[in-house]
Amino acid sequence: MKSSNEVLIKIVNAFWGKEGEQIVRALENLQEATDDKISLETGIQLNLVRKILYMLNSHSLVSCDRLRDEKTGWYIFQWKLQPDQLEGFIKNQKRKILEKLESRLRYESTHDFYYCNTPGCSRLTFEEAMERVFHCSKCGRTLTHFDNGQIIRSLKDRIERISKEIK
Repeated sequence: MKSSNEVLIKIVNAFWGKEGEQIVRALENLQEATDDKISLETGIQLNLVRKILYMLNSHSLVSCDRLRDEKTGWYIFQWKLQPDQLEGFIKNQKRKILEKLESRLRYESTHDFYYCNTPGCSRLTFEEAMERVFHCSKCGRTLTHFDNGQIIRSLKDRIERISKEIK
């Protein structure tokens, strides 16, 4: 089984790229650090470090303590990883995916589709096909009914699997 930091690094890489991964690795090594220190450690521009940290913070994957510098009066942010929030983040992302899949299933289930069977051409709803007198606007071929039963079955399977994972 992978550690939560390894999973976090993979997720951060998928959402925020190589720079996000470098920032998380730096925080993993430093335990707690300012954005300046992370920038120095990674070689990533400070404004990009801050941007990624704020995005990670908005998803509760990192947290920060705000301290006031006695000399300058400026605020200093100390950032640290919150790997214990990873499970909540993953569940939230799965809920978003589930909503999109359910929306797509409703769309697929409530429409009839027509297609010209030409690669590169898109399928059309019945209403769109009627407007084009059942001819493809791209290639001009006659449109025939498209059976989306496999798409519906696939969506239902994915919805069922993700629903089980969330619970």
